[in-house]
Amino acid sequence: MKPHLVRTHKSSEHLPMQQQLAYKLAEVALDPVEVLPEVSQMISNRIIDNASVAVASLMRGPIISARSQAKAHLPRVGKHGATVFGLPNSIRVSPEWAAWANGVAVRELDFHDTFLAADYSHPGDNIPAQIAVAQQLGLTGADLVRGIAAAYEIQINLVRRISLHKHKIDHVAHLGPSAAAGIGAMLRLEPDTVFHAIGQALHTTTATRQSRKGEISTWKAHAPAFAGKVAVEAVDRAMRGQTSPTPIYEGEDGVIAWLLGGPQAEYEVLLPGPGESKRAILESYTKEHSAEYQAQALIDLARRMHQNHPEVLDVDQVVRVVIHTSHHTHNVIGSGANDPQKYDPEASRETLDHSIPYIFTVALQDGMWHHEASYAPQRAARTDTVALWHKVITAEDPHWTELYHSQDPDQLAFGGRVEIEMRDGTKIVDEIAVADAHPRGARPFGPEQYEQKFLTLTQGIIDESEARRFIDLARNVTALSHQELLGLNVVAKAGLLENATDPIGIF
Repeated sequence: MKPHLVRTHKSSEHLPMQQQLAYKLAEVALDPVEVLPEVSQMISNRIIDNASVAVASLMRGPIISARSQAKAHLPRVGKHGATVFGLPNSIRVSPEWAAWANGVAVRELDFHDTFLAADYSHPGDNIPAQIAVAQQLGLTGADLVRGIAAAYEIQINLVRRISLHKHKIDHVAHLGPSAAAGIGAMLRLEPDTVFHAIGQALHTTTATRQSRKGEISTWKAHAPAFAGKVAVEAVDRAMRGQTSPTPIYEGEDGVIAWLLGGPQAEYEVLLPGPGESKRAILESYTKEHSAEYQAQALIDLARRMHQNHPEVLDVDQVVRVVIHTSHHTHNVIGSGANDPQKYDPEASRETLDHSIPYIFTVALQDGMWHHEASYAPQRAARTDTVALWHKVITAEDPHWTELYHSQDPDQLAFGGRVEIEMRDGTKIVDEIAVADAHPRGARPFGPEQYEQKFLTLTQGIIDESEARRFIDLARNVTALSHQELLGLNVVAKAGLLENATDPIGIF
């Protein structure tokens, strides 16, 4: 990996385009290195993973809304168009709107892959835009795989070294550039074109973190999809010769100077050198549970404590539950956020999946976690749950903060230590470093687990024959022709989507 120092430059300091971070990102994306077999297999896994959580969301409000918007935007005459989750493969829409609808579906349940470092990310959010453009332009599966590998590489390496949340900027500000870079890699565009697409995508996807604070709204699912849609549009404009704000990162009034630390801030971003394989996707990980990633290990710990310590199920005997964890977990999804909504039984699903006090309570009581039942209003309002929930707090622990920010992938961890104080004076203590499904966890996810997750989440929503058809295509993605790539979609059972009434808007 090659380090790149990134800092603000005054307008009087000329910084050549080729030395700017956006150009370096373009060069990495376009480097024509071979996609490694293990990377191709993981891309296949993540295509299946995305589809599983998207199909499980097909009848939820945000997806119905986004799908109805997409259906109002047909492809240009002479273009192939792109497919939309749930709809027949014969129905195609303009690619930016397919990226939008499919991106919302993928993100809604907070149930797909993740990478955490200086910032956090769901790099699978790149995939809907890549597939949409590949379908629109007649590309092959090999083209798609190259683009996805590049998108993951860019986003994950930005996330490693540039913290957005520290400055209250939403994490999709790394997603817009990575999605644009991945599309550029698929299309084998010139570096200057991808440079301008990255700059435009960054400029238009930089927003505050309020979407993940307090009373979290349905926009949480839309924000990454918006970044994918914007990336498609940015590449289109750049291909037509339109330029971007320059330097977008390093400019005197650029992103670093005003949004990421000020004119004195410096970042050292590590990127692959020429000819170096794009392997970043292998360091990301998916979710076994539908909740914020920092809750994954703690759900597994709660399940274990439910099994080993049934006495904690008597809420009257529990005095207090303290979750000792990282600074980020404490301040984002823990009591350190100081969000009263995190303890509100009437809070939205989007809020509850960012409340580790709620999540740990339900997982401890039930010994399990379910993407729908665990968030049901009647489940959240249960008297014994509310009573225990309000006894759960988080505390920042330097040990877990150090593990959270470790640069050593063998040490990186997102867990914590739980101490349950009982009324008889005893204290029940247990800890966990990584989720069971993590590559270093008790039950790491492999191809079989990705497929089982897909089959479980799509049961009753798609036909069994459709499930097998899609898995077979995804498993062979690198060899797909364009015609086969048009079938890289999951079609709902006949008549199912007719039960959803499209909301009325402008389109």
